[in-house]
Amino acid sequence: MGDEKRISRREFIKTAGTAGAFLAMGGMSLLTACSSGTKPAATPAATGAAAGTGAAAGAGAAAKSITDESLRTIGLSVTVQDRILEEFKKETKVKDVKGTASTFPDAMNKILTSGAKEYDVAEMIGERMPGLWDAGAIHPVPVDQIPNWKYARPLFTTGLPQFGDAQISAQIYTDDKKSLKMIPSVFNFDSIGYNPDKVDKITSWTAIFDSKYKGKTALNTDPLIAMPEVAMAMNTLGELNTKSPGNLTKEELDTAIKWLISKKKDGQFRSLWGDFGELVNLMASGEVIVADAWQPAVMAVKAQGTNCVYATPQEGYRAWAIGPMVVKGTNNLEAAIAYANFWLSGWPAITVSEQGYYSPVTTIKDAMPKEKYEFWYEGKPWVGATERGIKEGDLRDGGSLEERTKHIGVWHQWPKEYDYYVKKWDEFLSA
Repeated sequence: MGDEKRISRREFIKTAGTAGAFLAMGGMSLLTACSSGTKPAATPAATGAAAGTGAAAGAGAAAKSITDESLRTIGLSVTVQDRILEEFKKETKVKDVKGTASTFPDAMNKILTSGAKEYDVAEMIGERMPGLWDAGAIHPVPVDQIPNWKYARPLFTTGLPQFGDAQISAQIYTDDKKSLKMIPSVFNFDSIGYNPDKVDKITSWTAIFDSKYKGKTALNTDPLIAMPEVAMAMNTLGELNTKSPGNLTKEELDTAIKWLISKKKDGQFRSLWGDFGELVNLMASGEVIVADAWQPAVMAVKAQGTNCVYATPQEGYRAWAIGPMVVKGTNNLEAAIAYANFWLSGWPAITVSEQGYYSPVTTIKDAMPKEKYEFWYEGKPWVGATERGIKEGDLRDGGSLEERTKHIGVWHQWPKEYDYYVKKWDEFLSA
């Protein structure tokens, strides 16, 4: 979070493209260990850019072949995984691949300070795209250069009526809808993870801040993740009355941060977490019994033998999408575009689906074994041998994708008062 404090949105424009120190983040998260280990076959949708042909043709890249290019990517360990990068290298024959696991604020700052000198792709959450786009750090990719995008779900092509363009389509498309700023690779609807052996049934975001669980709760360290949750909880408690939990005004931020600081000083939080593995360890050890969580982390906790459940909050889920953004000025343009298209093919789509995320393309239904697709996407009981704590007859918490889509409370967006978010969040961190 220190980097985020130093670079505000106004400074983004000044610093984009300048040289900066590169800090390599060692290792991948425990996410890799949560896979079933089964390598699914690629679907026909994996051809095109993923094969090094078609998708990147005419993209303005040098005449060199994709086999002469490398791929350097940075992002959360949810998507920056060694096994996915190695599979991409195997399929495309690129020279080399390198992934840097980082938090979103840190990754964003590194793109803005180092840019194409260090990275070809930023695997960023959609809400942060406007900050990178406004700074001129992103290379738009014509839609026809991502062949697998034609299989995108309506959620990403037409959006949802309750959310404006800022929450979904504007994070993906250029204004003319002919190019993609971000190519979504995974999405999900986040909630609260809790230990039902230690906690009563949870149905609200307020549980994270409930004094009954003082000293045993955890909150994400990214303000653009945490603050919508805080706002929804405060609405329910009558402490705030905002119609836009993901885009608070300065006055609303003042109220929310003052309330949050009082909770922190009272010892409410055991930890502020930023990494998948960190959250899994906190919950599996019993140090934390209630936290804002990613569903795959809850499943990883269960796989380690600690009971853990994913709540359906009355206020609704916090929804998001992550995807590759091609860094402007990269010398590995064809590889970067091929990597984005590869994410929408069978192998990576199945890999992340089996961790509890969703693939943005409908072709996952044909690529995935029937019984597994029905469990992960359709809310049907698990069939077969136990895997990672999932036993015969178990149901996915929250139900089917269709059911969960109807219960979204907020979709991540870039707030109008971003600089003020950072300022107030730093006050909370230092309190």
